[in-house]
Amino acid sequence: MSQRTSTVELRVRYAETDQMGVVYHSHYLVWCEVGRTEHLRVIGTNYATVERAGTTLAVAEASLRYHAPARYDNLIRVETTLSSVRSRTITFDYLITNAETGERLVTARTTLIALTPEGRPHSLSPRLRELLEGEL
Repeated sequence: MSQRTSTVELRVRYAETDQMGVVYHSHYLVWCEVGRTEHLRVIGTNYATVERAGTTLAVAEASLRYHAPARYDNLIRVETTLSSVRSRTITFDYLITNAETGERLVTARTTLIALTPEGRPHSLSPRLRELLEGEL
């Protein structure tokens, strides 16, 4: 089975830009969160379900490579792919593009770690791990 890529589109809001109309760098991380939240939904779960089962997922690592700027009112596409599942971590890759031109804006990766409600690392539940591994 090939890895599934989920896609979500959004329009750049004025509040996400600086005075030159260029998206401020931290908003790309928010867009990654939008992408992975949607990806989890597409594969059959969501953050609320995971949290009700006693696990929170916290970003442990994030890397972004900026290729070109997004600007106010651009239509943005976030493509998200699950790239790795380990006992305690999940890694996602992202490609953020201008949906109208196809221009590559950002490539990114985040690794999330499973935590107890008290904030201690612990293993992913067998059900969640099986669901995620089925996507690799």
